[in-house]
Amino acid sequence: MIAALVRPVPEWKRKLVEEIKGYLSRYRYVLIADLFKVRAAQVQELRKMLRGRALVKVLKNRLVEKAIEELEADGEPKGLSSLKPYLQGQNLFIFTDENPFKLALALERFKVKVVPGPGDVATNDIVVPAGNTGLPPGPIISMLNAVGIPTRIESGSVWVARDTLVARKGDVISPELAYVLSRLELKVLELGITLKAAYMDGTVVPGEELKLDVEGIREAISEAYQAAFNLSLNASYPTRENIGLLVQIAHMRALSLALEAGVPSKDTIGLLLAKAEAQAAALARLLAEKGFS
Repeated sequence: MIAALVRPVPEWKRKLVEEIKGYLSRYRYVLIADLFKVRAAQVQELRKMLRGRALVKVLKNRLVEKAIEELEADGEPKGLSSLKPYLQGQNLFIFTDENPFKLALALERFKVKVVPGPGDVATNDIVVPAGNTGLPPGPIISMLNAVGIPTRIESGSVWVARDTLVARKGDVISPELAYVLSRLELKVLELGITLKAAYMDGTVVPGEELKLDVEGIREAISEAYQAAFNLSLNASYPTRENIGLLVQIAHMRALSLALEAGVPSKDTIGLLLAKAEAQAAALARLLAEKGFS
């Protein structure tokens, strides 16, 4: 009786679970990104950017979880179950053999410009440029004026009279402004992809730990290199990087010591003679001042 109540699993679901198992087994790394408020255009652009580097899929969490459970039952990739807490909400799955930190950096820089919708938050100051809108006179004039955009009619079209700031970074886009920007086809909202986690060699790394401050790391390495270089110079510890400067310093010190000690050599003889000549001239002047000739 109970068995009769159990619904058979649709064939398409079985096939999709098998496909997902293939992805999880074939690729070394799995990245999960938040799909909340991600536009279809972003996903398409992301697929283009990662073509040849990764497989980008929008999958149902339950099917991914089922695939993980079946792989674990077969003793396949260890640690995949640690991804389960991230199988919440709408997700984008990226299967790849490329280093996740490198891929995370590419995703951090990945931005797509789209037309804002009502309730979106401006990612930068939004300016409607002066010029021909290409729209005929009509209700659009009052809509433009309602959001503070001055207009004029010219050659049968509505023109924006001057560059107009309609929203500052962080402002919430109103329905009225969203409608106007849509009619003007202004793609002024920058959208990116937020990583939630990555599966790496049996370990799951949270998304925030995948972000690398490249400039900060470069600056720290540069400072460490300079400090080590200075220390090696002060300690007279020869390395490939400092040997030329150490030889120059040693030469200058030896030359200075030889001059102080009056030791003649091919490097010092000219300086020693010049020094002696200067001292003789100074003595002659002093004798002349004292009345000796």
